[in-house]
Amino acid sequence: MSLLEDTCGAIAAVDRTVAIAAQRLLDNKTKPRGSLGRLEELACRVAAIRGTPAPALPVKAIVVMGADHGVAEEGVSAYPQEVTRQMLLNFARGGAAINVLARQAGARLTVVDVGVREPLPPLPEIRTRRIGPGTRNFVLGPAMSRDQARAALECGIEIAQELIVEGLTLLGIGDMGIANTTAASALTAAFTGASVEAVTGRGTGIDDAGLQHKIDVIGRALTINRPDAGDALDVVAKLGGFEIAGLAGVVLGCAAGRTPVMLDGFITGAAALVAARLHPDVAGYLLASHQSVEAGHGVILRALGQQPLLDLGLRLGEGTGAALAMPLVDAALHILHDMATFAAAGVSDSGA
Repeated sequence: MSLLEDTCGAIAAVDRTVAIAAQRLLDNKTKPRGSLGRLEELACRVAAIRGTPAPALPVKAIVVMGADHGVAEEGVSAYPQEVTRQMLLNFARGGAAINVLARQAGARLTVVDVGVREPLPPLPEIRTRRIGPGTRNFVLGPAMSRDQARAALECGIEIAQELIVEGLTLLGIGDMGIANTTAASALTAAFTGASVEAVTGRGTGIDDAGLQHKIDVIGRALTINRPDAGDALDVVAKLGGFEIAGLAGVVLGCAAGRTPVMLDGFITGAAALVAARLHPDVAGYLLASHQSVEAGHGVILRALGQQPLLDLGLRLGEGTGAALAMPLVDAALHILHDMATFAAAGVSDSGA
């Protein structure tokens, strides 16, 4: 079997009995039961993923994948395509928002070129795993071949496996790719059946005319490519991006390795949707960091059964939302480990 098939075969549903055991631990802490709300829920979800009621504090990394999209030639973004490459170089220099927020969160940053149009110079800060010089314009036919889609997925799986072997226990994912909200909207419409209008937003800040043009482009792509919603590999090959497929592979690799994945916004949500269509049990390994202002993000979160931890009006990508939410995992697990029980503190329990 292929790496993709082997990985999907290794994915099992999270253990809900462990979540119940974690909740019992929380109920014995010196507080009214359930009073820490979604922080308790987060602790229990991480416990179920890790397979232990009191998992160790996470060792964190954020994987940012960058690639170019042929559909950029349709003028669907407010920024020129060369910005993808320029921003990966900015990541390497440590000057982007994700660099700042990853440092603050105590997370290692792993940047991967899976298909920027013009190759980058060799840099220790960027992993080169190029599938090709960007995807093709999906208005003219499939964005990539089925073999390329599989290669991108397996690239992501390999990176997840490498990081897990190195001891990372919480992975966030982020993206960089001019025009990738167009691809993400197309994927969302294809997988969920939602209208193109309902899942398409302004991306990097296009005006009303630009938004309508973007909607028209996506509609044409769906008509021309006729993706099969029951075949996730077909959908991502026809409508996706190398970085979206790669991030879907990271999600699959994490699920197979019982490692939680902190999603960022719309693009990483689309990647998670690809992964969940390849294996439905993937959804149990996801943590949704925030609610993006992109129109399709809410549609994706509902399809994945996820409730975001934060709502800050973000629409940057890069993994910034994931970095912001990672300290909430730290906080939730610190409560499990460090907060006194009623018995230890000599505090009377309500007996509830």
